[in-house]
Amino acid sequence: MMRPSMRKSDQIRPVSMETNVNKWAEGSCLIKMGGTQVLCTASVDLNQPLWKRMQNKTGGWVTAEYSMLPRANGTRKGRETMMKDHRSAEISRLIGRAFRSVVDMEKLGRHTITIDCDVIQGDGGTRCASITGGYVALVLATRWLMERGRIRENPIQDYVAAISAGVWNGELILDLDYEEDCVAELDSNFVVAGDGNFIEIQATGEQHPFDQEQLGMLMKMASDGCKKLIDLQKQILE
Repeated sequence: MMRPSMRKSDQIRPVSMETNVNKWAEGSCLIKMGGTQVLCTASVDLNQPLWKRMQNKTGGWVTAEYSMLPRANGTRKGRETMMKDHRSAEISRLIGRAFRSVVDMEKLGRHTITIDCDVIQGDGGTRCASITGGYVALVLATRWLMERGRIRENPIQDYVAAISAGVWNGELILDLDYEEDCVAELDSNFVVAGDGNFIEIQATGEQHPFDQEQLGMLMKMASDGCKKLIDLQKQILE
């Protein structure tokens, strides 16, 4: 069956990344993946987080915050003014883990970098777009530190990108948009490093239990998709 977007099963949506879109942030990137748009900003704090200072730990820290603007989707969602909802909190932790997996905290020195990922418009795959675009903002922030002599070595050890894959109408597909995601029998998210190794896999087969062969095929699709995203990151960061 033809996908609603007329894409091939292994075809990702059009992707663009624009850097330095925020005047104040040490690193920023606006990523667009199809109808999904996420503004990613990296803010540098010239101190360790309090918990590291209290425990007399060495090295820096990278963390992330994810949220959706009220009209990012078809119906208005209230602002997360007091407390994040469970979904946003879970995605924030995922994004933070993805970035920390490719950063040498000792080389980062006693600095904290916070990546804010604000969804301007959601059309599926917002967490994956946040990781892919947020990585670009993170790299720019570390370059800011190096240019000012705050750190001597590049703490970034590898690239990282993320993409969704799943089963829709019995077919394995890559990079689900909202129309596919909301009715998919299987939805999964893959975080992949530049060396091709997987950092994290999130897969839910509540409506469609999956076997090892399907998972292997989805991993291959996601690996190929992330390679294309990482190639684009490299072009943007050159």
